[in-house]
Amino acid sequence: MDPVAVLVLGLSCLLLFSIWRQKAERRKLPPGPTPLPIIGNILQLDIKDVTKSLTNFSKVYGPVFTLYFGMKPTVVLYGYEAVKEALIDHGEEFSGRGKVPLFDQVYKGLGIIFSNGHRWKEMRRFALMTLRNFGMGKRSIEERVQEEAHCLVEELRKTNGSPCDPTFILGCAPCNVICSIVFQNRFDYKDQNFLYLMKTLNEDSKISSSPWIQENHKEPSEFTKENLTVVATDLFGAGTETTSTTLRYGLLLLMKHPHVIAKVKEEIDHVIGRHRSPCMKDRSQMPYTDAVIHEIQRYIDLLPNNMPHEVTRDIKFRGYLIPKGTTIMTSLTSVLHDHKEFPNPETFDPGHFLDKSGNFKKSDYFMPFSSGKRMCAGEGLARMELFLFLTTILQNFNLKALMDPQDLNTRPVVNGLASVPPSYQLCFLPV
Repeated sequence: MDPVAVLVLGLSCLLLFSIWRQKAERRKLPPGPTPLPIIGNILQLDIKDVTKSLTNFSKVYGPVFTLYFGMKPTVVLYGYEAVKEALIDHGEEFSGRGKVPLFDQVYKGLGIIFSNGHRWKEMRRFALMTLRNFGMGKRSIEERVQEEAHCLVEELRKTNGSPCDPTFILGCAPCNVICSIVFQNRFDYKDQNFLYLMKTLNEDSKISSSPWIQENHKEPSEFTKENLTVVATDLFGAGTETTSTTLRYGLLLLMKHPHVIAKVKEEIDHVIGRHRSPCMKDRSQMPYTDAVIHEIQRYIDLLPNNMPHEVTRDIKFRGYLIPKGTTIMTSLTSVLHDHKEFPNPETFDPGHFLDKSGNFKKSDYFMPFSSGKRMCAGEGLARMELFLFLTTILQNFNLKALMDPQDLNTRPVVNGLASVPPSYQLCFLPV
């Protein structure tokens, strides 16, 4: 037979098999747009704004629907009720980490973020215990963050009120907190080793060593050198980029809304004053500032579709049978921008977290750190850093935009895996 004919026949068979396989799977899974053979629904998604595509699909197929990324199905959960039911009410069944080929090649299923099963539980428990133990030493974690906030202020003073892009400095601060916890030492922002670490983190590659090696060779263990190195990498990656991006986005939003800055500064003057450093005890007496920080996290929607989950066993969910190993995408945007819980969700408004008396108001819909068993292990540290860094900056500086605040663009330049704020410059003017 002619080689070309063999090739055409082979491709035709592969195409038919793909179509048959997709149809067989789709009978059991939730409804969704008809996928094309091989490539699935990729062409029906706006890659630059996946969130908008998911919103449109949810209007047609409801809060639970299926998309195909290539030949692999992904079940999407849209809206608070569906996300809560999966991550909290069925937390164990939805606690798996979905497979992402790029991350699988880099992390090889090690560490905390991209591991599964027994390994994930052991590494998460170890990381939480270690962070807790380090925080109960001679200096608490809060004191480490306060020290870094002071260093951050001193570094910002060196700009002498000149226009600057805050990206690098705001990245150094949370990274140094992790260094202080893991290495028991912070670094000068010009230190070459520290700069190398920052460069490595920015390139999303591994750090070369970990201080947590007490490896046991007598029996199989998750506490191997390679696994602990990836755990340290997870701490640096998750503990640096997310907080620094939130800080950078937060300053942009504050400049856009000068009246918000004025109210926060008024609260700082009333509760803290100018002559002592902010501490976490102050937060309970600063409801407006607390609401502002929550609103920053809600509005920027840092991880619109969360990290991918995976069901750990066959489960019947809302009338559909979802097979073990199916990837689950949970739309955090649909929760953080819920119209009923947050009126005018596209508007930056600290009032979303204040009651009529001006007291701070909690919301079950506040899920920037995800929810359930896979929620961010560093949530407590991140919330502490955001409060202490932002209040310390505003205690010491006025923020000056290089243009009319009304003209500042606060829309993300990328809205895929993460929401990335546009680049900007500002002046830090000492108070």
